[in-house]
Amino acid sequence: MILIWSSFIAFIILLLALDLGVFHRTAHVVKVKEALAWSAGWITLGLSFTAVVYFLYEGHWHGLGLTTDLMSVSDANPLGHNDGRAAALKFITGYLIEKSLSVDNIFVIAMVFGMIKVPALYRHRVLFWGILGALVMRGIMIAVGAQMITRFSWTIYVFGGILILTALKMMFMKEDEGDPAGSAVLRWSRKVMPVTDRFHGEHFFVKAGTKASHEAPVPGADEQVDHAVDKAKHGAWMMTPLFLALVVVEFTDLVFAVDSIPAIFAITTDPFLVFTSNVFAILGLRSLYFALEGMIDKFHHLKTALALVLLLVGIKMMTHAWLKSVLGGNFNLWILLVVLSILAGGVIASIVFPKIKER
Repeated sequence: MILIWSSFIAFIILLLALDLGVFHRTAHVVKVKEALAWSAGWITLGLSFTAVVYFLYEGHWHGLGLTTDLMSVSDANPLGHNDGRAAALKFITGYLIEKSLSVDNIFVIAMVFGMIKVPALYRHRVLFWGILGALVMRGIMIAVGAQMITRFSWTIYVFGGILILTALKMMFMKEDEGDPAGSAVLRWSRKVMPVTDRFHGEHFFVKAGTKASHEAPVPGADEQVDHAVDKAKHGAWMMTPLFLALVVVEFTDLVFAVDSIPAIFAITTDPFLVFTSNVFAILGLRSLYFALEGMIDKFHHLKTALALVLLLVGIKMMTHAWLKSVLGGNFNLWILLVVLSILAGGVIASIVFPKIKER
């Protein structure tokens, strides 16, 4: 089991190293065409991993599938084991749910970048390190959540309740209500450490008295390179607005993880399936952001669709035993089809009923 986990983590580290160290070594404004190509690549990679999951669980390599999955326990399968077909179906369902929920995260990230006025040239760097931090945070939360569910099975109903309440909040909360970007986090960050007035290239921290970089502005980018000396005690370390953006992005993902982690536990309590589906969904978040950045307002009904998905998995989590007896062996397949239908409905509704622009 340790070999499987370590091999997967090493594979993810290799992908991240290639992403930042080779393919995106120099900062540049990511165009929609490039972002779509990368999104297609990450999605293909995530879906292809379904075949790996199938063979790993079908052969029960290193004990995979032989631990009790509470979402698989039934009269026919009292130990809750997962074979290749069951594991593959749960992985792809979990991946789809996590991927769709990450779209809501994109809305908030766009708001953060607009609020802090992050130049398009440096957004890729913020998202890369934000996603790296998200992977670590979610790994910890998944480990804790799996232990809680294993030792205290009643926490399944607590997680289900959280999902239902979140879904209802998403449905009835107005678009301009609340502050998902976390202005309080910005205020707290500024109290902890001084912040420069402007951006200093790709740097997250600079010393007071350091002049900003002098690279030529990128056409079409809102470049904010400071060619003056920041006002602060000479030699003191200061945060740049770029690091502030990173802090808020990390905080935002932490908030969203409170919803998305229970959502995947509604599909399976197998830690490996939970973690791998989360990882592949998050890996493509950066390219998906650049692909959808200019089309966010067009999919205004997608938020309602995501709320319905959360409501569905919340109800499924709290009534999984009864639903399993009603729907039978193809229980998870039906859930997958319903999730796909809801998401497709949200996209179609956004296209058919476009948002009316206010004067």
